[in-house]
Amino acid sequence: MKVLVVDDHPLIQVALQRVLSELDTALEHFQAHDAATARSALAVAPDIDLVLLDLTLPGCDGFEFLRELRHDWPGIPVLVLSATYDRATIEQTLDMGAMGFIPKTANARLLIDALRLVLSGGIYVPDCTGIDGGRPRPVAKPAELGLTMRQADVLKLLVQGKPNKLICRDLRLSEGTVKVHVSAILRALNVHTRTQVVIELARRGVRLEAPLPRLR
Repeated sequence: MKVLVVDDHPLIQVALQRVLSELDTALEHFQAHDAATARSALAVAPDIDLVLLDLTLPGCDGFEFLRELRHDWPGIPVLVLSATYDRATIEQTLDMGAMGFIPKTANARLLIDALRLVLSGGIYVPDCTGIDGGRPRPVAKPAELGLTMRQADVLKLLVQGKPNKLICRDLRLSEGTVKVHVSAILRALNVHTRTQVVIELARRGVRLEAPLPRLR
């Protein structure tokens, strides 16, 4: 397993390396202190399995770099680590395609559980802000939500933070068809926004299938 940690604090890198070694003793830990070194690491190792991203990076906006990661490397899940964990920040990262959010105050056990959940296709949302989603629940599949296979495909791309136009391109569907599928997904989950979709998937313990093939 290969994990890229993007954080400019050396002590955080060391601490995370210890935690990651508990997850998998054979794990390869790639380090990056900013967006540029993260891009270089991904160029060298495009088969990275997970990115741990700090939103506060030197010389760039962490949210914009998250957007870049989800656009350029959509097959690699991103788990955000941040010292700022208000509800608005968490919801924004989920809306942009992060597969989870971990406060930097979290203990090692919680981090390991969140990593395992995200690597298995789940979504981790912390309990600390009242957004329900951090506690383990029975695993569900998209089909158990009443979704068709095509709607499940749309759901996977929607969770990656992709707008309708990119979903149309990736699945070779018309924009009208994608809108119909998105509306069906919202109805099935009884929600009204894309961010609420991600939170509801986490609440229900839904696991998405393996990510789509990487584009780079």
